[in-house]
Amino acid sequence: MSLLIYAESADGKFKKVAFELASYAKKVAQSLGTTVTAVTFNAENVSELSSYGVDKVLKVTNEKLANFNAKAYADVIKQAAQKEGSKVIVLSSTTDSLYLAPLVTVGLNAGFVSNVVGLPISTTPFQVKRTAFSNKAFNITEINTDVKVLCIGKNSYGVFENATSVSEEDFSPSLNDADFNVKVESVEKATGKVTIADADVVVSGGRGLKGPENWGMLEELAAVLGAATACSKPVSDLGWRPHSEHVGQTGKPVATNLYIAVGISGAIQHIAGINSSKVKVVINTDAEAPFFKVADYGIVGDAFDIVPRLTQKLAAFKAQNS
Repeated sequence: MSLLIYAESADGKFKKVAFELASYAKKVAQSLGTTVTAVTFNAENVSELSSYGVDKVLKVTNEKLANFNAKAYADVIKQAAQKEGSKVIVLSSTTDSLYLAPLVTVGLNAGFVSNVVGLPISTTPFQVKRTAFSNKAFNITEINTDVKVLCIGKNSYGVFENATSVSEEDFSPSLNDADFNVKVESVEKATGKVTIADADVVVSGGRGLKGPENWGMLEELAAVLGAATACSKPVSDLGWRPHSEHVGQTGKPVATNLYIAVGISGAIQHIAGINSSKVKVVINTDAEAPFFKVADYGIVGDAFDIVPRLTQKLAAFKAQNS
């Protein structure tokens, strides 16, 4: 009756969320008196998971599953849960996991809670805390079903080492050919950059930057901070930046440790998508911009003056402390 997690990976390497999920699951498993099993898809060094509390790994290696397929992945996770007798399945809140979580839930006739931001308040009954109303409030949700599926908010728990002795098992689930009706022709990925999905820090720009030619200063700031670059919806709509960098309620929601908004006024949809970030900083010439009402720190001024100076100061600070 092991607790089951889906440990996400890309190009064979585990994403940071996999380690956060393992850390969270280990703590929950201890309170339930059970162990943690992870299911992986074409991952390479699965023993890494043992550092964060995973006791057993079900290794799925199949070329048909090289690219994410929500229906097929959900079916495999369902079979893994049934094999292990898992009553609690823990997923992350990445785009992929939020896509397949409802499919897993239906397949297991389970109860489902998204946006979980802490360890269970109680296990009898099973109650968890989650965000609600576009991250403006919290509620306590009770799950009464026998099987429970939880999606954990990114950076809501953290990564903690808890070394265990892990066993590895090759897992060959049955695959439904009907799940592969959509054919992936190609996958294009950005290289050499921190992705929004894995970033702890995001530097985001809006129309206040006046044009795509001015994005270099944001990229320089991001490089110093080890951050990902992002943008508001109007910027991606104008074609200044790719849609893959659009963050917000209608783009990619982020829950980073630090979110820096440069030249973004703060539309409701944008705020809703970044509100889970722990520290929000805004740089804008308009002191009345809505973003200042939700920001932890605000700078009223010209981004073309402030950002280069901020980058210079941060680079000097890093050099002194390296």
